[in-house]
Amino acid sequence: MNPSCESPATARRADVVRNTAETKIRVVLNLDGSGASRLSTGIGFFDHMLDQIARHGLIDLDIQVEGDLHIDGHHTVEDVGITFGQAVAKAVGDKKGLRRYGHAYVPLDEALSRVVVDFSGRPGLHMHVPFTAGMVGAFDTQLAFEFFQGFVNHAGVTLHIDNLKGTNAHHQAETVFKAFARAIRMALETDPRMGDVIPSTKGSL
Repeated sequence: MNPSCESPATARRADVVRNTAETKIRVVLNLDGSGASRLSTGIGFFDHMLDQIARHGLIDLDIQVEGDLHIDGHHTVEDVGITFGQAVAKAVGDKKGLRRYGHAYVPLDEALSRVVVDFSGRPGLHMHVPFTAGMVGAFDTQLAFEFFQGFVNHAGVTLHIDNLKGTNAHHQAETVFKAFARAIRMALETDPRMGDVIPSTKGSL
């Protein structure tokens, strides 16, 4: 599957490659997609979380990674966040007609998370997720913060993430990623009432 080739020509798309001594990453996305995904990071649970972003954000997402997993997952997860953020920023463009703000509450059994996002052009992450376990499969739960930090720094967004309830770390993580997907889906929608206006009194974002 190649998401960049499966959606209308008017879609907001990006293709970003990031190569370092630690990781080699390619992210291809379509913000106006159907939620299709092709994901290979080498960390199964992380792929599962990225699939939540695609499916619930209605973003066609192709992420292929070669990372130094013989060390640990840190560089892979952080650098995917960076590259994903770069791709989103590129696909969004000048933000004319954008809703800009998005929010979502998502439950999963005992867990409940809230995510609020502003495509403000000002990077900022405020995250409170008291994970009840250090690992979910081969995914270090501390790296969820690194993913979102990389994303906000390079997408230029303000992001508030709060896990309000939860005793199962898998459920905590899944509600966070699903709520993130729903929030950015809302924020990235075009508002027909805005027309070609940039959603800021400054006239730029």
